[in-house]
Amino acid sequence: MKTYLDCIPCFFNQIIRTGRLLHMDEAVIMDMLGEFGASVRDFRMDVPPPRTAVALYDMIARHTGSDDPFRQIKEESTRTALSFYPELRQQVKESASPLGTAIKFAIAANIIDFGVSAEFDMEKEIKKVLDPSSFGLWEEDALIEAIGRAKWILYLGDNTGETVFDRLLMETMDRPVTYAVREGPIINDATIEDARAAGIDRVARVISSGCRAPGTILELCSEEFLRLFRSAPLIISKGQGNYETLSGTEAPIFYLLKAKCKVVAGHLGVNVGELIITARG
Repeated sequence: MKTYLDCIPCFFNQIIRTGRLLHMDEAVIMDMLGEFGASVRDFRMDVPPPRTAVALYDMIARHTGSDDPFRQIKEESTRTALSFYPELRQQVKESASPLGTAIKFAIAANIIDFGVSAEFDMEKEIKKVLDPSSFGLWEEDALIEAIGRAKWILYLGDNTGETVFDRLLMETMDRPVTYAVREGPIINDATIEDARAAGIDRVARVISSGCRAPGTILELCSEEFLRLFRSAPLIISKGQGNYETLSGTEAPIFYLLKAKCKVVAGHLGVNVGELIITARG
């Protein structure tokens, strides 16, 4: 996906929302808005929004004096998600379609995204995902069939906390999985450390994609990751950032996400807030 004009006010809203979430002084937030605003005329509109977001969150990190300003929030997200894990695992086991239920829970967890919203209700979202009226593009049967055929799976992670629900899905898929996360901290996206805190290393091989953007920008990824990406029989891509950066890529990808903004929803032909499983990039 390219960057649209509608993405620009979203960047500014992210600065305000993140600044308040991190309890930054209003004057500092104003300084960041001015600093980022001075760079708008230099934006490349032919690249996906997560590429521009790197500079935005580097600026926020510099103003907070921390290379991982969301660390405490990420740790809390993982603790909260782990508190849901035993009950959801039991629901999956008792389900008429364990894999289908685990897929739904993994998509519901995509609400944990501080780049889009500082507020979310995980319990409400879990209940909502079992209601078909919340589905947009919903190619669940095709995904289950693809999982059944795949000898191994490359799984592209997204947010911390959401990782716990990814773990549940990977356990249920019963296939060898390589789980790829961000190279370093950005927003609340998962790093190797965050994935291990969620127990991902118990069910999958965990690697870095080599890319620190809140998405998977292939030209910024490591050679190790690219070899896996090119050879994977099935790629499961979680979240909006991965969709924005990989849309249009020729690869056996299924995208699992919640459409969180009108730009992505319009690109997919769905309504904002709908839950998506699709192989259509």
